[in-house]
Amino acid sequence: MNLDNGAVLTILILLSSISGCLGSDDNKSENETGLGVPTWEVGDWWLYTFSTPDYSDDTARLVVASDEEEGGTAYMLAISSLTEAKRHSVLNHNPFLGRMTHSNLSTFENGVSQNVLSFPFSKANSWTFSLFTHEWVATVIDVEGSAATVSATSADGSKIDYVFDRSLKFFRTFIWKNADGVDQLRMQLADYGENHTGEVFFVRGGDLYNGTWMDSGIDFEIRDSFFVDDHPNDGEWNEMVYFYDVECGSGSSSITLTLRDHLSSSVITKIWGPGSSEKSVIGSIEYPTEEYTFTATFTGNSNLRIMIAGAITYSWTL
Repeated sequence: MNLDNGAVLTILILLSSISGCLGSDDNKSENETGLGVPTWEVGDWWLYTFSTPDYSDDTARLVVASDEEEGGTAYMLAISSLTEAKRHSVLNHNPFLGRMTHSNLSTFENGVSQNVLSFPFSKANSWTFSLFTHEWVATVIDVEGSAATVSATSADGSKIDYVFDRSLKFFRTFIWKNADGVDQLRMQLADYGENHTGEVFFVRGGDLYNGTWMDSGIDFEIRDSFFVDDHPNDGEWNEMVYFYDVECGSGSSSITLTLRDHLSSSVITKIWGPGSSEKSVIGSIEYPTEEYTFTATFTGNSNLRIMIAGAITYSWTL
């Protein structure tokens, strides 16, 4: 069949038009553009460096331990270190340990899923969520390739800036600053991968006691008590986890600390003399029951911060 030049030109224009439609970005799926929610597999892992006011440059490996939580609608994000899992249970510094929904990688706060992320990402999109006992308004600042940069603000002037990269399936960075611009949490990705093997942990915590006494310069004693109740959903605690910072000045400065159970048996007894200092100490007490009495005696210029939480430990072997 012979075609004249006009017919050939018409066919080429039509083919070019069809090819352009097939290759249009408008027809790409969310996943092809890198903006859709990723799928996690059991054994996926991310190594982060964490910094908080309590400690700096601590590394932790987060691992997908299960994809069958919440009736098969959520993952369980655990941690490869039992000590780090216990630290989280009392300080609650890492909001992304525990359950994360399949549909939006939403984390849980006080039993309610929170959309820290909002898929598919699009520049200038906004939404709200609750985290760290604050209400946040989040806005997508930029989208480049598979990475979305988000900034969230709260009414008191606090701010969270984070970058989620779908090619990594999680955050590159996550930085929370208070209204004074001081870092409260800084997460920085160091490495990531698949098929983690070994035992991983999640320790569900619940606040029981929290006290801070700073450099009063006078001698005094405090005496307090608290009752250990069950976790509202998961029953009895396996243990209590405690965290403390201590610093005594020179001269006659000292601190004596005692924690006794309802039978008057001492479960913690500590004495610090002049010049003593201990930072970010983690410990545990097995099988807590009923009422506890906390006593601390201070002389001179002494500082003490202590936090105590009920804890239930879960583990998985991958």
